[in-house]
Amino acid sequence: MPQIGRQDLFGYLRQNPVDVPGRAGAVTHRGGSLDEGWAAAATRLRRTYTMDYIAHAPMEPRAAVAAWRNDRLEVWTATQRPFAVRAELARVLGVPERDVRVVVPDAGSAFGGKHTGEAAVEAARLARAVRQPVKVLWTRAEEFTWGYLRPAAVVDVGAGARTDGTLTAWEFSCRNAGAEGLLSPYHVEHQRVEYQPSRSPLRQGPYRALAATANHFARETHMDELARTMEVDPLELRQRNLRDPRLLAVLNAAADAFGWEGRVRRADRGFGLALGREKGGHLATCAEVAVDPETGHVQVERVVQVFECGAIVNPDHLRGQVEGAVVQGIGGALFEAVDFDDGVIANASFAGYRVPRFPDVPKLEVVLLDRRDLPPAGAGESPIVGVAPALGNAIFDATGVRLRALPLAPRGVLDHAETGSWR
Repeated sequence: MPQIGRQDLFGYLRQNPVDVPGRAGAVTHRGGSLDEGWAAAATRLRRTYTMDYIAHAPMEPRAAVAAWRNDRLEVWTATQRPFAVRAELARVLGVPERDVRVVVPDAGSAFGGKHTGEAAVEAARLARAVRQPVKVLWTRAEEFTWGYLRPAAVVDVGAGARTDGTLTAWEFSCRNAGAEGLLSPYHVEHQRVEYQPSRSPLRQGPYRALAATANHFARETHMDELARTMEVDPLELRQRNLRDPRLLAVLNAAADAFGWEGRVRRADRGFGLALGREKGGHLATCAEVAVDPETGHVQVERVVQVFECGAIVNPDHLRGQVEGAVVQGIGGALFEAVDFDDGVIANASFAGYRVPRFPDVPKLEVVLLDRRDLPPAGAGESPIVGVAPALGNAIFDATGVRLRALPLAPRGVLDHAETGSWR
């Protein structure tokens, strides 16, 4: 039976909701009266944003070594969830969990891609069949085609604002990606926010920051669009609608560190910013891009991220997490996408699937705010959520071309310009 392709993905997600008890179609948050909010708005803006599937693309594909000894199983595998993999092995193989041992060696992880134990199960089954230790190592193609992907998404956003820039109405509906990062950090009295799961044509699962990346991309791009429509500075619009002091602190610190007020306008250069909070982390990201007017190639010149996650225990480690998240986020923002048609993935190799390379790494400045009065929170995932909207907003600032789909410019901005050039 024929299956859909990438070109039909977003319509398919709209048309195939999934009933999940307690979640399907449920309104996550409702406040005030949208009728009143829209009536009070001098400016009204509705847009749709989409995100392709992307792969985890770890340097080390899934692998496992399994051995049975007196009906007890020992498996060595690189997994992020050894206890969950132990439970999976016990269930699949029909043995008590107490007879299963999972050892996690010092090996590469996969940013959410190795939650499950496929290679471990394969190795254990084969080892039991041949009564010898067995090693299973996925090929790169298997990693791309059989590993799960970051969910694709369709997000509809509507916003209304008074002439002074204060938000009066907010509607936000996310399909398929998930509920992480769903609620807006901006104060809006009249709002409706929801998440609707969809039937996915490809296998999907956890990826760094989960759905928060998709939801932040849609929200922060929409805030930029609203600011441009109202001819208000994007920084000022955010400041007017924030009541969270932690977010205001990172936003103002990022603007200062980046030099937002003193930014110098140059041809084919643009500046963008984005705000976010997830898993206890609060962040603001500012970006500068250069866009080649002939090829449309986007070069990220500079990124400044201010990050605050409570009290800092290990600043060097935290800085490394933020830097890594920003670099990884550049890939998902600009060019990473899984291409598929009729159930077949077409770019199942590093030759066909583009990941960030050394020339893609910008000048990167990380400013850490240490809040000794607050308990520490996680920081391995949250820094990635501001990268895509900051870059998209910067591309618009440089070119006047508004990009509402991730990846933003896999083959350059010219693909999105009706005339082939914005000059």
